[in-house]
Amino acid sequence: MPSYQDIHRDIIELSKAGNSQAQFQLYQLYAKAMYNICYRIMNSREEAEDILQESFTEAFMKIDTFRFESAFGAWLKRITVNKCINALKKRKAEMVYTDTMPVSAYEEEDFDSRGLTVEQVQHALEEMPEGYRLVFSLFLLEGYDHGEIAQILGISESTSKSQYARARQKIQQILIQKGYGRQV
Repeated sequence: MPSYQDIHRDIIELSKAGNSQAQFQLYQLYAKAMYNICYRIMNSREEAEDILQESFTEAFMKIDTFRFESAFGAWLKRITVNKCINALKKRKAEMVYTDTMPVSAYEEEDFDSRGLTVEQVQHALEEMPEGYRLVFSLFLLEGYDHGEIAQILGISESTSKSQYARARQKIQQILIQKGYGRQV
C-alpha cells in the first residue's frame, strides 16, 4: 500500500522532468485548494488569483527540491501561505496585534453555530479586520499552531492567541448581527 508521500508520484516525477502536461495535471489537482487558502488570507479574489499563479510558478521552479518527505500538497501549501504572508507584508497592511486581552476572554462563549453554511462563515470572514482574519485563517482553517503563526508573522505566541480569541468573538458578533447564529 503506498504512503501518502507516494500520491501523484508519477505526475510529480514527470513535472520534475519538465513535462508541461504533468505540471498542468498537478495544477488541476491542487489549484482549487490553494486558491481557497489564498482567498481566505487575502480576502480578495484578484489577489488570490495572482498569488495562486505565483505559488505554482515558484513550485514548478523549485519542484526539483521536492523530496517526497511530506505530501506534495503540504509542500505546496507552505509555498502558498508564504506567498500570501509576503504579499501582505509588501502592501504593509495595517494589522494591529495586541496581547493585552485578559485571560478570561480566551474562554469559550456560548454560541449556537448549528445550521451555519460555509458561505455564511466566508461572508463573515470577509468583514473581519485583516489581522484577525489572518490569524483565524492560519490557526483554524490552515492548521498552524500559535507558535508557528507567531514565527510566520513575527509576533509573540500570546499575541497570536489573543488575536485568535478576538477573531472568534468578532466572527460570532458578525454572524449574530446577520442573523445567522445566536448567542445561547
